[in-house]
Amino acid sequence: MALDDLIARYVAGGGRVAAANARGLSAPPALHTVVLTCMDARIDVSALFGLRAGEVHVLRNAGGVVTDDVVRSVTISQRKLRTREVLIVQHTGCGLATFTDDEFSEELARETGIRPPWRTNAFADPALSVRRGIAQLRRDPFLLPDTRIRGYVLNLRTFALQEIVVDGGPAAAPAAEPPRRRGYRRRR
Repeated sequence: MALDDLIARYVAGGGRVAAANARGLSAPPALHTVVLTCMDARIDVSALFGLRAGEVHVLRNAGGVVTDDVVRSVTISQRKLRTREVLIVQHTGCGLATFTDDEFSEELARETGIRPPWRTNAFADPALSVRRGIAQLRRDPFLLPDTRIRGYVLNLRTFALQEIVVDGGPAAAPAAEPPRRRGYRRRR
């Protein structure tokens, strides 16, 4: 039913709006930045950072974790589309904190008879997961050596951002509070 609703929205004008928003934009993002975040539907990356179409590449997966596919996408984004910065945003109350890799794999094995060949990358603490993701990207040989990487945990109750600092990273910053009024106009 939801798929039919999405196609109906496209037919009702969504495709025309998307085409108009993309008109004149080039494939390389204007801010030379990749944002990695969770697929949680409550996180509206464009609203959160006041973005317009064409400004960043947005990568989403369960948890906003650094995976082989994220590394592949960031590497392509850097080397072919000139991005130079990565922003990792995970959040409080993430579903990946409600189970472990082994629990989920066992659940699937009981249901299907086989374990999946991939890991969920479940975590108990989003700050620790962000810290590990930053460290993993910094060590990756395929990313450009001057890649600037910052990571945050988004509090989904208040929408405040808490920067997660890893040795050699930016100086610790206080938690950013959500703005009281927006300095940009939302696209319609």
